Amino acid sequence: MDILRQIQLLRAEINQHNTHYYVQDNPVVSDTEYDQLMRKLEKLEHENPKLITPDSPTQRIGAAPLSEFQSLVHRLPMLSLANAMNKDELKEFDTQVKKGLGLEADIEYAAEPKLDGLAVELVYEDGMFTHGSTRGDGTTGENITQNLKTIRAIPLSLIKNVPIPRILEIRG
Repeated sequence: MDILRQIQLLRAEINQHNTHYYVQDNPVVSDTEYDQLMRKLEKLEHENPKLITPDSPTQRIGAAPLSEFQSLVHRLPMLSLANAMNKDELKEFDTQVKKGLGLEADIEYAAEPKLDGLAVELVYEDGMFTHGSTRGDGTTGENITQNLKTIRAIPLSLIKNVPIPRILEIRG
């Protein structure tokens, strides 16, 4: 099978998985299996950059918001981090972080296992929680403010005796 056909089949399969996961809320493969498919596509596109198209799953972050929720546009794009699957990729991540921060010294990291979940943005204005949204496609997310207000671990107001920016966006 030629490279173009492999890429087309991978894109179709990944798009189908994206529909199951993001639109139907019913994933049919594990995150590991999905990541393996994406890595294979990324590798093929990296080796054949002329075959990259704007509609490739590698060019998208997250998915389009569901129509059941009101859309919210992120003030700044809400991007995702690439996975580090081995020691070499972790070392490369460390190198990029140090370069970005202009540091040569060792950096201490806190790491946790990646769990399936929802990437959200909490927005506080003058210390008060005003709204929250999903990552969506990275530019526009779903307004889930009322859902987030039911989570007791999310404060509705921030402590005022410490300096807080007028607008504070928390993502995770």
